[in-house]
Amino acid sequence: MNFTIITHVSHYKENAHLLGYAPYVREMNIWLKYIDSVTIVGPLSKEKAGNIDLAYEHSKISFKEITALALTTPLGVLKSMINLPFVLWQIFRAMQTADHIHLRCPGNVGLLGCLVQILFPSKIKTAKYAGNWDPESKQPWSYRLQKYILNNTFLTKNMQVLVYGEWPEQSKNIKSFFTATYSESDKEIIEKTSFNSGIKFIFVGSLVSGKNPLYAIKLVERLIEKGHNAVLDLYGEGVERKSLEEYIQNNKLNNHIFLKGNQNLEIVKSAYQNSHFVVLPSKSEGWPKAVAEGMFWGCVPISTSVSCVPFMLDYGKSGILLKMNLETDTAPIEAMLLDNQCFYSKSALSSGWSQNYTTDIFEAEIKKLLHK
Repeated sequence: MNFTIITHVSHYKENAHLLGYAPYVREMNIWLKYIDSVTIVGPLSKEKAGNIDLAYEHSKISFKEITALALTTPLGVLKSMINLPFVLWQIFRAMQTADHIHLRCPGNVGLLGCLVQILFPSKIKTAKYAGNWDPESKQPWSYRLQKYILNNTFLTKNMQVLVYGEWPEQSKNIKSFFTATYSESDKEIIEKTSFNSGIKFIFVGSLVSGKNPLYAIKLVERLIEKGHNAVLDLYGEGVERKSLEEYIQNNKLNNHIFLKGNQNLEIVKSAYQNSHFVVLPSKSEGWPKAVAEGMFWGCVPISTSVSCVPFMLDYGKSGILLKMNLETDTAPIEAMLLDNQCFYSKSALSSGWSQNYTTDIFEAEIKKLLHK
């Protein structure tokens, strides 16, 4: 089987290896265990791979480079329009020789893939929609168009679309799915330390406005002002790093808030294991891995109520759904700090839920998809 991936993810070449964003590649490597050959259509970066990038694991990879499409600036739009015919042609050619077409959505390249796949109604296809599938959510028009095409059984045939959460009035194309980071062998009894030596919060994600790291900092800052010995470690990089550093410095939070940058899976895993709470005040998510990963290690999740997050937190029974008001949001955290039994109960519920979603189960489900 020639498995063809259409993706917006930036790729890097190091020696004989092809690398990409680790969480995405780690997932794709599970798919590729059951594939004879793979064709990847995506952008290629001239920069060096970072420590959050990972190599594909397959002996027969054909990479088709396309120009990254950027529509956020007038110049970017102009360049993208000039390159558009070539990108469409590369996607078309790759789909021609594919036995199985796999789209990664949402994204500009994913949108083009959604359009081109209409020309191949008889080919077997899957799409991973990694964003928020909630039909009531406010999203860019390009995301809404991708969702419309994928959900439409007249335009999109022989397709299984993997989405996060269960939503009403969806076509037969749509399949509720999940993602996973840890295996069955990673499972262990969780023993969180008491709050006596400090209350430990962790944020994992890009330092961008959409992930709202500043709100996580302000939340912990408010607890500190109320007399709690709290610390917050933020793992990730992004355009807001400098402004966050300035906020930490200006508000004398250097002994409580720490920017750890991008780190590998093992370092982040250890950080989860040693934290009490995982915080993600994000504006939009699909299946937030940071929340699921933190819960796996017994962190009580504190997250906005977006996409399938309410389901993940059992509608507040195993965590806290943020209202994005500091006074309102600190109240249930403080209540938990004063009631250790409440914390340990939610911690156990969190790990119990998340440990149902392992890479072993994920792999079994992927195998079923590929052999249908």
